[in-house]
Amino acid sequence: MNGARGEVAIMIDGRARTLCLTLGALAEIETAFGCQTLGELQARMRTLSASELIEVLACLLRGGGETEAAQAVAALGVKPAEAARAVAEAFRAAVG
Repeated sequence: MNGARGEVAIMIDGRARTLCLTLGALAEIETAFGCQTLGELQARMRTLSASELIEVLACLLRGGGETEAAQAVAALGVKPAEAARAVAEAFRAAVG
């Protein structure tokens, strides 16, 4: 885990996976939610549905180099509270 890069760990099916809010991941999330600004995205992130949380998690997994986990994230054993915590940590690590 590289904290200087903004990487965050999440346990999925008993295995530590890496999340990272890269510019690519951020662009994917903005596109998925139709946001034009970071302010819009910040407001949108406060009201995520479960399927949207999975989408964000998949983007952050890809940003962390976890491509296979990102493709199967909906089928993997991820607890909702853990997913929300990790997503919030990834954003805090990247943007403060």
